[in-house]
Amino acid sequence: MHPSSHLLDTIDSPEDLKKLSRSALPDLAKEIRKTIVDVVSISGGHLASSLGAVELGIALHYVFNTPRDKILWDVGHQAYAHKLLTGRREQFATLRRHGGLSGFTKRSESSYDAFTTGHSSTSISAGLGIACAKHLKKDTSKVVAVIGDGSLTAGLAYEGLNQTGDTHKDKDLIVILNDNEMSISQNVGALSSLLSRTFSASRLQSLRKEFGEFLKSLPRIGENVYQLAKRSEESFKTFVTPGMLFEAFNFEYFGPIDGHNLNHLIDILNNIKTIKEPVLLHVITKKGKGYPQAEKNPVYFHGVGSFDIDTGVCRPKKTNAPSYTEVFGQTMVELARTNDKIIAVTAAMPEGTGLVPFSKSFPDRFFDVGIAEQHGVTFAAGMATEGYCPVVAIYSTFLQRAFDQIIHDVCIENLPVVFALDRGGIVGEDGPTHHGLFDISFLRTIPNMVVMAPKDENELRRMLATAVAHSGPIALRYPRGQAVGVDLDEPIETIPIGSAEVLDRGDDILILAIGSMVSEAQCAAEQLAGSHAVQATVVNARFVKPLDRDLILPLARSIGRVITVEENAVQGGFGSAILELLNDNGICNVKVKRLGIDDVFVEHGPQRALRSKYRMDAAAIVENAREMMED
Repeated sequence: MHPSSHLLDTIDSPEDLKKLSRSALPDLAKEIRKTIVDVVSISGGHLASSLGAVELGIALHYVFNTPRDKILWDVGHQAYAHKLLTGRREQFATLRRHGGLSGFTKRSESSYDAFTTGHSSTSISAGLGIACAKHLKKDTSKVVAVIGDGSLTAGLAYEGLNQTGDTHKDKDLIVILNDNEMSISQNVGALSSLLSRTFSASRLQSLRKEFGEFLKSLPRIGENVYQLAKRSEESFKTFVTPGMLFEAFNFEYFGPIDGHNLNHLIDILNNIKTIKEPVLLHVITKKGKGYPQAEKNPVYFHGVGSFDIDTGVCRPKKTNAPSYTEVFGQTMVELARTNDKIIAVTAAMPEGTGLVPFSKSFPDRFFDVGIAEQHGVTFAAGMATEGYCPVVAIYSTFLQRAFDQIIHDVCIENLPVVFALDRGGIVGEDGPTHHGLFDISFLRTIPNMVVMAPKDENELRRMLATAVAHSGPIALRYPRGQAVGVDLDEPIETIPIGSAEVLDRGDDILILAIGSMVSEAQCAAEQLAGSHAVQATVVNARFVKPLDRDLILPLARSIGRVITVEENAVQGGFGSAILELLNDNGICNVKVKRLGIDDVFVEHGPQRALRSKYRMDAAAIVENAREMMED
């Protein structure tokens, strides 16, 4: 029996939440969970993580004075309860829809969203920056960084911890580690909770500090006695907690505590908010809490499409074609069977990158480095120096974090590292932090790098075979979602590096397309021929770098009108590469129109709708071709 939403319906801000008694909060948590499940079952989204953070969201807004006190959610997909409690209840049904609420925290969406977060591991660094700024302004309000869901596997989090501990005097920062992977037994958990609440009481904190100062003041032996006393206390705390790691960073550590016990959460948050130095609270939560299907399979429901609530089964796909991700994963297994030098590397995304089958078939050759893209790239470079062929599978938007490592650790030495960039182009409902719209632009600037993109799943297979056979750095980018549905070649044939192909021939207009835009270019050519009597040559460029100059230059010179199409930023992208090619070869009497993403960050929404809005579809190609012909 699902609860009604009569409590949630009364809450338009955290001030309304504070009017509820503590005894009403568990019922509110049930209502919030029902609302999240109802909405995500239709819109899709990050379900399991947000279900696990419901009580934490309630407790934080119950105790702290938001939005003056700042709460940073790391990553933002833990924050659905936070959105419901901060004035977005009526808009929550628009979650991840075009024009609706973002699936992540977003500063422009609400004053309660202290920091825009779509990736991970940024909360401690950003939180410290906010805390230091508050200190300079003599603002005594609090800053809370909620970090979890694997975010502590990234180096950036430890860089933030390190500076926080070094500059901790008068810098109030509370870090809450939302640990949804560990489990603790009832006895240990109860004792740990007791210790946390006891040690965090403001009076005892004051007494500890005063007694510590007294011990240190003792002549000759004071400092030694103080350190011994501190070690004795901490050895007892550490017996039931992993606090020594964070104490080493000069944080006061409390926990672990049950993240679903609202009374304990509220008590300890009330206590630790009075501490005037860095604090880390370790909270144990359960991913998928309250929805049985998500509790049983939290990985599957981490990021999920629309599904049937009663069964948890995702609604059937509209096409039988596999996804590009699935094709990549299957091809990796096929190629690895005959090439024992192929290694797979991913950054906490074995499911998202399609590498689960590889990890099961070749467990010794599969490496998940955690949310640590920079480390993953340099790790792969090290393996490449020993004669292996590492394939680094990382979403396009996340590989941006490792730009320095790509240059310094891979490309300078021309090492044979393959970069498989899933989600290249418009991603969809996850929005600007997840669209892969810059990889063509930044990768093509790097010496020794080869950059390619397939028009369909068969070409993806061929390009992956080409990549593992290549002797230097090479990047393969492909889109999110279903593939075209073409037949697959057996055996898999390689493609000559830098070779394009002509798909349609015509004398009026030259359409140069890359990757997912090739099918749109062919569709546009059909419309131009059928309705406008315009004959187009369509070229599948296949490679952004190197370009097929022997094919492209004669066509551009003879036709004189060129449209380039890419699912990438136009600045520095594929179209820019074509302009450079024409200019460098003295071809100046050619009209060129570049289609792609202009100088903007693209919002969230359905892929097809966004491609249409930003003029990266057949209709836009036809319109521009007609204008060029009229001119």
